[in-house]
Amino acid sequence: MTAAHDQIPEAALAWHRAGKGAALATVIETWGSAPRQAGSQLAISGEGEMLGSVSGGCVEGAVITEALDALQDRKSRVLTFGVNDETAFAAGLACGGTIRVLVEPIGDGSEALPASLLEKLVEARAAPHAAAIVTTPSTWDRRLVQPGEDPAADARFRSDRSGMEEDGRFIAIHNPPLRLIVIGAVHIAQPLLQIARTCGYAPTLIDPRAAFGSQDRFPGETILDDWPDEALAALRPDARTAIVTLTHDPKLDDPAIRFALNSPAFYLGCLGSTRTHAKRVDRLTAEGFTPDQIAKIHAPVGLDIGAKTPAEIAVSIMAQVTSVLRK
Repeated sequence: MTAAHDQIPEAALAWHRAGKGAALATVIETWGSAPRQAGSQLAISGEGEMLGSVSGGCVEGAVITEALDALQDRKSRVLTFGVNDETAFAAGLACGGTIRVLVEPIGDGSEALPASLLEKLVEARAAPHAAAIVTTPSTWDRRLVQPGEDPAADARFRSDRSGMEEDGRFIAIHNPPLRLIVIGAVHIAQPLLQIARTCGYAPTLIDPRAAFGSQDRFPGETILDDWPDEALAALRPDARTAIVTLTHDPKLDDPAIRFALNSPAFYLGCLGSTRTHAKRVDRLTAEGFTPDQIAKIHAPVGLDIGAKTPAEIAVSIMAQVTSVLRK
């Protein structure tokens, strides 16, 4: 599940359904060092409740005021804020610049964001399926698109970046949550799951050994005690899934690796020394995997930062996962 602070469309829809009134504010363009990227949202209820943010604090007050006005006149608007260096510094930002924010009341009105469209977005997010709302501010035309329906949106789905197109459309990307699946409830897994969650991943731990994968060792974590390949089949890794094997025991790691190499997962990292990985490569080759497939494995897992402790190794793993995802 995504964290509560990521449930901004859901909060706006709930406020609208409760009769409070709601508006969504969305960053559509920013300066280079902006603290909130395009696509970041702030939901505001007619009673002044809010969730999310569109900046480091220097424009939130003005955006909320405009949102409450929009709930009265039922008109969407694009706000442009020029933030000078002094104001930006006072708000804790690195520098000044320009930020553009789309403010939309939800519900009735030719310029408002239709509640039916927001409902479809929330349904797609719950599924979860990738979806995007494409808005043309010059006409207030809006539509929900899914992968394969709009080339410009497809490019943004892949890069996971919302933004303005040259034709004046704003594409707000809503990709499914990132997931990290870890094979092996070893010591490294403890800090790795915590770091992954902080980075926005929904982590799942797989280990059929009850003594390892216990709630005492991993309180509050999602733990599956099925055999790794069976558990992965149930989880259905997609292109927003990273998989890490940590047991360096072929009986546990190899079934997971075989499954992962045939999945759309964007990252596969395997713990073990260079010698251990060489033996792993020999086994996979004998099983018919091609050099190109085997080359997808990041092993020894993690960036080479000289990590020694379990927490440091976890940092190196998460750094490599981030690098593969973003680069």
